[in-house]
Amino acid sequence: MKISQKGLYALQALMMLARAYDRGAIRIRDIAYEEGLPEKFLELILLELKNARMVESVRGAKGGYRLRRPPSGILLSDVIRLIDGPLAPFGDAEQLRSLIDRDAGHRALYQVFLDVRNAAAKILENTTLADIVAGQESPAKSKKRQNKRKAREPQVLPMMVHGREHKP
Repeated sequence: MKISQKGLYALQALMMLARAYDRGAIRIRDIAYEEGLPEKFLELILLELKNARMVESVRGAKGGYRLRRPPSGILLSDVIRLIDGPLAPFGDAEQLRSLIDRDAGHRALYQVFLDVRNAAAKILENTTLADIVAGQESPAKSKKRQNKRKAREPQVLPMMVHGREHKP
């Protein structure tokens, strides 16, 4: 299974909206900046997500986009299927089953593809935005933690042992 750049951008934008779910709408400009996404392309993606009723737009000074449903109600499989189509390497599960039935000489190969598709689908159909956001922190928090860790780490200087530099 291959996810397009558009699919990745959609997931990144949705993750940001999931992290801000309780805080209201976020402007496209802010999503694009925070996630490092091209703003014009993001507009098209968000419009597609809006038409699929995953997000909604809010007008006004505090306007922007927000999730239409809670992050726990949006499956990764739904997003990927919307943006990139079927989860199989080629075609959907029914197409693969048809190939398995018709092409006896390659039945085992198509069965492997169907098994891969089913395994990927099972994971994606059981993973929500809430699941992936819970396992990830914002880049700003991560950077702050790294800076605190560096500040606490003692400086280690190389030692000279028998005329040679030795690093512990």
